[in-house]
Amino acid sequence: MKLLRVGTAGVERPALLDAEGTLRDLSGIVDDIDGALLADAAALGRVRAAAEAGELPALDGEGLRIGPPLGRIGKIVCIGLNYHDHARETGAEPPAEPVIFFKAADTVVGPNDTVLVPRRSAKTDWEVELAVVIGRTARYLESAEEGLAHVAGYAVAHDVSEREFQIERGGTWDKGKNCETFNPLGPWLVTADEIADPQALPLRLWVNGELKQDGTTADQIFPVGEVVRCVSQFMTLYPGDVINTGTPAGVALGRPEPKPFLRAGDVVELEIEGLGRQRQEFKDA
Repeated sequence: MKLLRVGTAGVERPALLDAEGTLRDLSGIVDDIDGALLADAAALGRVRAAAEAGELPALDGEGLRIGPPLGRIGKIVCIGLNYHDHARETGAEPPAEPVIFFKAADTVVGPNDTVLVPRRSAKTDWEVELAVVIGRTARYLESAEEGLAHVAGYAVAHDVSEREFQIERGGTWDKGKNCETFNPLGPWLVTADEIADPQALPLRLWVNGELKQDGTTADQIFPVGEVVRCVSQFMTLYPGDVINTGTPAGVALGRPEPKPFLRAGDVVELEIEGLGRQRQEFKDA
């Protein structure tokens, strides 16, 4: 299923995109698309049955904002340097185990919402990423297969980053990762049963129409199941938690000088095959 949330920010309603591309209203049978729903197999079954029976009313999508496809996010765990080609372009050694940092849930915006370039920023960068949404409580998992079994679905994430704040200002990476609007998510949460192989997904990103990133999750150093397994050794993952699984090569940080960091007025578009497309205009904060 392709689950999404539509409407004004903060008051989005749950919806479903059916096989014919028609937007369907879910508000009559579920309160929201969130961890509680993803952990409830019976509720998901009712959604699926209603969709298959043609019982869901259509929504007019004209002019309707698409919000983040997941509400009440618990935490966003991010994996750094998780593509071989990205490690090479930044001159970093591939890590022996996943690099972990965090984004606050309040960085999440809709897939087509405005993204704000922080004040005094000179190095705002782009990163297309596969987001993994957890559907079952995960702690001390023993295998990558168990890790995959705890995934409810997948989405497109844009891990916007400010590189000076992240790398040159001391402390942790979190300084450059948690500026407002720095995690567009969506348009859809695609349930795991629709993704035959999360390690076979092309990812692409354009800036002002120019292709900058063109990669595949096959190049991940730590595949999705192993990422979930590893993270569960250090923290408990709950339904509705999100893991951003890293970005392929092509970011501004990896380009020759002068590096083409983002400015107000730039337009970034990104997509992952089967998971949809985002478009953001950047403006000054």
